[in-house]
Amino acid sequence: MFSRLTRPQALAVSAVPVVALLATAVFAPLPFSVAQPGQTTNVLGQDKGTQVITISGAPTRKTSGQLRMTTIVATSPDVRVTLPNLVDSWFRTDRAVMPRDAVYPSGDSVKEIQRHNAEQMRESQNAATRAALGYLGRDPEDVKVTLKLADVGGPSAGLLFSLGIIDKLDGDGSGGDLTGGRNIAGTGTITADGTVGAVGGVPLKTQAARRDGATVFLVPKAECGDAQAELPKGLRLIPVTTLKGAVNALVALETGKGPVPSC
Repeated sequence: MFSRLTRPQALAVSAVPVVALLATAVFAPLPFSVAQPGQTTNVLGQDKGTQVITISGAPTRKTSGQLRMTTIVATSPDVRVTLPNLVDSWFRTDRAVMPRDAVYPSGDSVKEIQRHNAEQMRESQNAATRAALGYLGRDPEDVKVTLKLADVGGPSAGLLFSLGIIDKLDGDGSGGDLTGGRNIAGTGTITADGTVGAVGGVPLKTQAARRDGATVFLVPKAECGDAQAELPKGLRLIPVTTLKGAVNALVALETGKGPVPSC
């Protein structure tokens, strides 16, 4: 024999699975990563006691100023990101919620991702060297460039590597520094022919750059809008599409002669 539930009892019983579902939704891992501003490194100097750019087979210059490559730090693919994490990060300007596949396209294994990022860094360094030497008309058979950067992967430092090589070998082409003594940061991939490509995470990278003293930021032109969205006060954006364009913009900024592009 069955007894009839009262209305309050029925509501209480039906609420149990709803609460359970809500709790599951709140604490279930979601396919997102949370990113924040990462380290910046002056490619004209040292990283963890090792010179970032070493050149042999050609005389090099003593440089002043800084050329800072920038990074973001994202939650590891093996870290559980839940709804409360996303809600907290969504309303912070120093955080970004990104699809995990966009951050880690090579898969979910940490080792696999590390291998992928290391390979991208090697390819970026090779392309950066070829682009810089090609721009200067130097023979890669005579000039040997070694690039070392610890604990950083991916291709986004390519532009800054190329500019660092050029500054060490030729400066602004007239005896001065390519930086003009400034603290200049930036980001962008590069190909051997000097084409600069987009990278992602630019709003966070501009924050990292300004935090570490940069006053100028070189940004792939296609990402001007992203860079302007959360631009820190005191940081000037210079959009670039090619290595030659980046060099010309820095020389114009230093000398005050010629136009300096802006977003």
